[in-house]
Amino acid sequence: MSEGVEWALHSCLNLAWIGPERAVAAARLAAYHDLPAAYLNKRLQALARAGIVTSVSGPKGGFRLARALDRITLMDVVTAIEGPDEVFRCAEIRQQGPGAGHPRTYAAECAVAGAMGRAELAWRRELAAQTLDDVRQRAELQAPTAPERLRRWFADA
Repeated sequence: MSEGVEWALHSCLNLAWIGPERAVAAARLAAYHDLPAAYLNKRLQALARAGIVTSVSGPKGGFRLARALDRITLMDVVTAIEGPDEVFRCAEIRQQGPGAGHPRTYAAECAVAGAMGRAELAWRRELAAQTLDDVRQRAELQAPTAPERLRRWFADA
């Protein structure tokens, strides 16, 4: 999984803490985490295409959340950034090399592919079961002053 997922998740939390009344430029969101603005902007555009954030044009434009954090799952963000494809793709390498001449051996599903598929399904279910509001609540328990510090930092813009 790319680090773009991490930055997208943090950006969504930051936008929630900033509040729905204010759109924030990608460059400003990037500056908060010391990221290249173009890098983060691509991820924010992907979130916008997925309906997670909205893009506001104009001099006071930028990004804001399109829906409440309790309606955005971790899987929504992962899919927006990484795409919907399965992470593991079986290339049937078991049928290469010396084993290639024994087709009956490969009639059943590849055991490796089966195990990886089950693991990915569990991973996707867990991501779909957690919302960004769940993450926000944990973050605020761990660092109760973080939202206010963030709001002050963005207010100084």
